[in-house]
This record gives sequence, C-alpha cells and structure tokens, in this order.
Amino acid sequence: MAAREVILLRHGITDWNGAGRFQGHADVPLNADGRAQASRAAEAMASLGIGRIISSDLSRAAATSEIVADRLGLEVSFDAQLREINVGSWSGLTMDEVGKANPDFWPSIAQGRDFRRSPIGETGTEAGNRVAAAIIEQAAAAPDDEALLVVGHGMTTRVASMLLLGLTYAEFRLFAGLGNCQWVVLKPGAPHWRMIAYNRSS
Repeated sequence: MAAREVILLRHGITDWNGAGRFQGHADVPLNADGRAQASRAAEAMASLGIGRIISSDLSRAAATSEIVADRLGLEVSFDAQLREINVGSWSGLTMDEVGKANPDFWPSIAQGRDFRRSPIGETGTEAGNRVAAAIIEQAAAAPDDEALLVVGHGMTTRVASMLLLGLTYAEFRLFAGLGNCQWVVLKPGAPHWRMIAYNRSS
C-alpha cells in the first residue's frame, strides 16, 4: 500500500508567529486569525480527496487539523514525531535576540549552514529527518490511491520536503518559507519523492 499523494499543511498563525518568536516544542495555541486561516484551508481542501489526516500533537497543529477534519468528516491521528524543530532555550526569543547572543547565527543562515538551535535543541537536518521518517511511515500505511494530509510546522515541513526529494539542508535557503495554513503536495516514489505544489493555498 502507498498513498497516491501526501499533502503537508502548516498550522495557522499564532501570536508568537506574528511576533517572530521561536516556538519549537512550546505549545502555543492558534489565535483568532489562525483559526480563520484553518477554516479557509478546510474549504479549499474539501475537493482534494483526502482520506485520512495525521497531525503533530502540538496544539497549534492539532487545532488546525481538527478544523479541517470537521469540514471533511474525518478523524485525526496524532504523532509527536511531527512536532516542530526543538529550539531548546531559544523558545520565545526573536531572531534578533538569538543573533545578538550567538554571533554565528546570522552567518550560518546567510551561508546555508545547518546548526543546532540552542545547546539543547536539534539541528535542521535532525528535525527534518525525524519528520520525514514519520511521513514515510504514514504514507506507506495508507491505502493505495489515497491522499494523506499531514498537519505540521513551518521549519520541519520545509526541511522534510527537501529530504524526501533527495536534497539536503544546503538547499534550504532556495525554498521560500512555508506560509501559515499553506501546503506542499508531494508524490511518493523511489528513490525520491516528487513535488507537485509548494506554498499552495487554494
């Protein structure tokens, strides 16, 4: 068995997103705008033939997935492996605050180098591999010709997508950030998956 296609949806916006704060594993809820985004995404996804929904268990993703599931008449299964990158002690800080305390932060971003998000956090590759492995497992378990919806987070969805395509973190900066409640469409395959759409919202 294998899913026909996998749709990777980023959760709706939160107050921390709006303030540019690292969230990581912090359980920051959707705000009113985020819930409205999820409702619009649900309407747009109603015709995509989605047969099952898997979501990160963090509340911002869980609430997004439940809004979509209500519209599609489906249940949601939760998987902690789909969580956002663990940013450790950077949680709640802005990029400017992290950059001031870590001189290598901005050069690493500008040069496309992977790095650990705080001394106790993950690297982008570690987090991306974690999420990619969960997506592969769920896609393999799906019935043939089913569209699988995976609701997750911006950073890990972006990196996992690249890894599934056979790319590495070095290509990260070539992809625009994934917008809140926008999605990626991938087609499973061997040895690498193929991208059908990126940053889709309708």
